Amino acid sequence: MPLAAKTQLEYNPPHMTPENASAVEPEQQKMGELSRLTGIIFEPGKTYEDIARRPTWLVPMLLVIVVSCVYIGLFTQHVGWERFMRQQIESSSRSQQLSPEQKEQAIAMQAKLGPVFGYAGVILGTPIYDLVCAGVLLGIVGGIMSAPVKFKQVFAVMCYSAMPMIISSVLAIAVMFLKNPNDFDLQNPTMFNLGAFMDPDKSSKFLFSVAGSMDLFVIWTILLIATGLRAAAGKKQLSFGGALFAVVLPWAVVVLLKGAFKSMF
Repeated sequence: MPLAAKTQLEYNPPHMTPENASAVEPEQQKMGELSRLTGIIFEPGKTYEDIARRPTWLVPMLLVIVVSCVYIGLFTQHVGWERFMRQQIESSSRSQQLSPEQKEQAIAMQAKLGPVFGYAGVILGTPIYDLVCAGVLLGIVGGIMSAPVKFKQVFAVMCYSAMPMIISSVLAIAVMFLKNPNDFDLQNPTMFNLGAFMDPDKSSKFLFSVAGSMDLFVIWTILLIATGLRAAAGKKQLSFGGALFAVVLPWAVVVLLKGAFKSMF
């Protein structure tokens, strides 16, 4: 080949079409499950982009169930359900209609059923909760906001976004063994929500319930879900503010309904 022609080719390479450009670009490195679980905490944006490309859910869901079951088992052995059930029954307005014997019978029965409902609530309630939340979020983000998200992506986002709650459970277990068992509060084991600073006997049941929902780990989870939804839809298709609104709206409705229910009963 003449030197001039060779020089011409070196300075004027063939036109890069989308087909041969994609062949030249290196394939994006896939994250392993351990990298995903830790990445949710330290690099949520990058991690959720990988989850959006390959939505999986089994590992984080199993991890949540296992840690929660360990928490319930340790509570049952170290603290027990009798004190918790007694507090719940005595704080109820309906307990005033019961005789002392009926109260003790109700406390004993519910103390036996406490671990059963606890384990069942974790094993069955965790996947059901994630499925329902994913369906609601898909309806808001995909239906109302017309963002291009799929159910399996939203479901995976829900499962991985539970990592802060695992940290919360581990901290609660630590507090359980550091405190006197009689002083451990199952509803407010750590001082990370506003309800922990209120007197449940003197405060409004509605306000106490709403304050208990203002939890640091819950807020962290909400922010992670919004980050995951934006990554699934694409940053140009859904803003973080829009994703955050889609998460906060149903959460606020549930918090208010829960507070209203507790104030009535």
